[in-house]
Amino acid sequence: TVHWHGLLIPNGMDGVGGLTQRPIQPSETFQYEFVLRQYGTFWYHS
Repeated sequence: TVHWHGLLIPNGMDGVGGLTQRPIQPSETFQYEFVLRQYGTFWYHS
């Protein structure tokens, strides 16, 4: 999963494996889709 910091996004797109999203298994894919309504400097990690 990819977890975003500082962005206001839908809970299901927050990327906290096992909490807000099912973990992405090897060879699986997941497409994140959300509209960004903020600007600035943010960070993310997996």
